[in-house]
Amino acid sequence: MSGTRSPFRKERAIEAILVSHGQPSHPQAGEAYLRGLAQQVREFLPEWSIRSATLAAPGALERTLDLAGPEPLVFPVFMAEGWFTQTALTGRLKGTGARQLPALGIHPELPRLTAHFLEMTAERTHWNASGYELLLAAHGSATCRSTAQSTVRFAAGLAEWLPERPIRLGFLEEAPFLEQTATSCGMRTVLLPLFAGNGHHVTQDIPEALDKAGFEGLRLAPLIEAPFVPKLIACALESANLKELAA
Repeated sequence: MSGTRSPFRKERAIEAILVSHGQPSHPQAGEAYLRGLAQQVREFLPEWSIRSATLAAPGALERTLDLAGPEPLVFPVFMAEGWFTQTALTGRLKGTGARQLPALGIHPELPRLTAHFLEMTAERTHWNASGYELLLAAHGSATCRSTAQSTVRFAAGLAEWLPERPIRLGFLEEAPFLEQTATSCGMRTVLLPLFAGNGHHVTQDIPEALDKAGFEGLRLAPLIEAPFVPKLIACALESANLKELAA
């Protein structure tokens, strides 16, 4: 990724909105979580106006669009391109002038940065020398194939940077299910949830599946909380804006 120097005029903030699914059962908790991420991104783009809104909070996206001005950049904080990004979000942005960017989960730099993060994590646990395997926990979908396909592509990209690390996939809503996959994992397994928040799936569904499987490996926080993510989002926004200025 590039640095974070901003070449833009200070008198006119560039508008961007981070959008995630949020937490339908606790909308305000999801809103607060995403605001925290927006604040971290803002530290890399101090001349920008970085707002946030979840799809789960009624009216949040529409209110944020009204505040943001005519043509904000919209960055989907989703770990896959699927129905929520391609239909739900796109539909709600139609006619607003907002410019939707690709989702976080398909950013071309994400596999490399994730691989480095995992290797550093393994080094702290002294697993690098003797090796470890990786279990990716993802949402999946019983109705939208593109969701799982995004995860499979990410896993393939990750494998290019971690050629000696076995990588397994486990989904919550389709086969191979997480509980089944976790059953065959050894103690030197790093579990990485591919989620863009810390809602019910992360705090309850994943731990329950792992506990039922007798999983004894290392459980990490969701990928959205990896330390490199705010800068990655900032660089994606800056790159998109520069491309538009050059067009």
